[in-house]
Amino acid sequence: MVNKITVVGAGNVGATTAQRIAEKELARTVVMVDVMEGIPQGKALDQWQSAPIEGFDSRVIGTNTYDETHDSEIVVITAGIARKPGMSRDDLLNTNAGIVKQVSEQIRTTSPNAILIVVSNPLDVMSYVAMKVTGFPRQRVLGMAGVLDTARYRAFIAEALDVSVRDIQAMVLGGHGDTMVPLISYTSVSGIPITQLMPQAKLNAIVERTRGGGAEIVKHLKTGSAYYAPSAAAVQMCESIVFDQKRILPCAAWLEGEYGMSGLFLGVPCKLGRGGIEKIIEVELTREERDALAKSADAVREPMGAVKL
Repeated sequence: MVNKITVVGAGNVGATTAQRIAEKELARTVVMVDVMEGIPQGKALDQWQSAPIEGFDSRVIGTNTYDETHDSEIVVITAGIARKPGMSRDDLLNTNAGIVKQVSEQIRTTSPNAILIVVSNPLDVMSYVAMKVTGFPRQRVLGMAGVLDTARYRAFIAEALDVSVRDIQAMVLGGHGDTMVPLISYTSVSGIPITQLMPQAKLNAIVERTRGGGAEIVKHLKTGSAYYAPSAAAVQMCESIVFDQKRILPCAAWLEGEYGMSGLFLGVPCKLGRGGIEKIIEVELTREERDALAKSADAVREPMGAVKL
């Protein structure tokens, strides 16, 4: 347990993230910040009143200012407008870049030693904005993308094979969008290569469904986007950091030569511990996977170049 974790944004993703953090008792105090007056206060009070039932002692606080966030060890940024039907993640670029910039300026002042986990979309570019504005080292700025995308990939495989999700080992790299790269060569079920259990055509269909996993949910909801799985993914990253678990999780990290790339955030395997990203793991990729990762990197660089800070 750490002393304080702040969640910026009290929408569906932020509120669910705060609730999960509190229920897992990852911090003594969980602060939820939002510009909407009364929203974080009301949701935080509601969550705190669930504590006697759920059995957690983490105190949940809602606020419209950053005063109570001082010296947070971890800050999860979920602020921004949500994706609507027909809207790509890149459509969110300009509006959310401005929001994340303002948030990052506040965090730089109030919690200069915090580890940032960025959830706002477009994820890879917003991670860049947060790092650029705060000036934090790359070890302390990471984006939540790969954990979510991998969870969707694993869930679809488990469903197709009628097996437990716990037995699916997999990893999805690349940008958080249509060019993400599920690593088929590293996908297995209790160590059995996925290619021995499923025909290639069916596997290809699952890969495509994974790439459109967020859009599929948006299409169903019509007026919102996913938040149960995204919040669970962000909290898994928090948990690995808080308890120094050294989990190897796919995260959006700032590359400085890894995988032959530099100057961008991209989903890669990372070892997460108390200091944030302790190591970026470079794994061998097939030619197809390397090409797909390069294509995904190009898709991240384009909107990143359009950001004005």
